[in-house]
Amino acid sequence: MKIKVDFDLCESNALCEAMAPEVFELDDDDFLQLKTEHTTDENIDNVKRAVAACPRAAISLED
Repeated sequence: MKIKVDFDLCESNALCEAMAPEVFELDDDDFLQLKTEHTTDENIDNVKRAVAACPRAAISLED
């Protein structure tokens, strides 16, 4: 699945980074960066938790 982030909605509060650090990270300027745009068998559960936890619903998954 493809990971999508609406950067206009994203507040870069790092909840997603805490839940899936292998996918999400804040850069030196505190802006969210994706390390990968695709889920794997190893990270899908963490990514789904990050999607559900995002307070602005800025993260979604696409087939």
